[in-house]
Amino acid sequence: MSIEDRQKLQRNDRVTIRTVAAHAGVSVAAVSKVMRNAYGVSEALRAKVTDAIEVLGYRPSRAARGLRGRSFTIGVLLIDIRNPFLPEVIAGVNGVLAPSHYQAMIGVSDARVQLETSLIESMVDYKMDGLVLVAPRLPSEILAKFAVQIPIVAVGYHDASATAFDTVNADDQRGAEIAVEALLACGYRGIEMLSLGEREGHAVSVVRQREIGYRRAMQRGGLGASAPIGKIPMASPKREEAMRKFLARKDRPRAVFCWSDLDAITLLSLAMEMGVRVPEDLAVIGYDNSSTAALGLVNLASIDQSGRELGQVATRALISRIEGRTASEHILQTPSLVSRTSLARSDTK
Repeated sequence: MSIEDRQKLQRNDRVTIRTVAAHAGVSVAAVSKVMRNAYGVSEALRAKVTDAIEVLGYRPSRAARGLRGRSFTIGVLLIDIRNPFLPEVIAGVNGVLAPSHYQAMIGVSDARVQLETSLIESMVDYKMDGLVLVAPRLPSEILAKFAVQIPIVAVGYHDASATAFDTVNADDQRGAEIAVEALLACGYRGIEMLSLGEREGHAVSVVRQREIGYRRAMQRGGLGASAPIGKIPMASPKREEAMRKFLARKDRPRAVFCWSDLDAITLLSLAMEMGVRVPEDLAVIGYDNSSTAALGLVNLASIDQSGRELGQVATRALISRIEGRTASEHILQTPSLVSRTSLARSDTK
């Protein structure tokens, strides 16, 4: 199509999906398949349609797509944007959506159940095609009611009995076991876990799953009778105050497993401020293997659950739900330990 023809088209007619199909020499259904990144689309077909879209400057009408029952918009709900693990999950979501014509719209619930409910309701009202919920706090029965209205995949939510929605998780129990096993292998016996307060987690949350794994590994290591779990409030400055008290204890353990890098990194900073040497006085393992943990000045040993991969797997699962799958899926990824200098070797203690 020449520049003159394109200008004429833009002056006289709005470019539609039918225009794209005619220009590419394919059916409207074929264009639709390419746009929603449907399974089985050949590279040749994808190239034809993509070239036509670029040449014509086609922009789908979101309102029209919503009226037809498909908006090509996916909602991503985050519980707390401050967690350094979340950017990797978002990157995974966007990586899967990039070749398709789906777009992600992100909402942040700020760890408040009422706001979380309101955001989900808004996403339903805006006719989004599906939702990826990252560490939601709502009870399973409430998520199930929403899942009747819109396809849902929950990340960081361990409810394998759910039938109305899917879950995608790292095996958080196993991740905690790996952390304890690493500390035991280094010769540590005085080990404690730093977790969140009882009000900050629920039975299917990653926090409680990691506590289960910690206790199990301590039991196997012959330390079941002394498997303490310190509870850290989420809100500042109480959070930092609780960590200072932990570091100042006369009976402070020799090693600590933190439920998340979010607290482990803060603990390292406070330890340096208070003159507690890591790992000479206190070995530390976090969870999430965030980008901050890998910085040379931090060097935090951490359990890697591959947030990017979790985001990718969750998005693919959601698209398959949108495409018509009804049977629930509950996917567990295997985490691993990334050892750094906050975890001393037994021969250097």
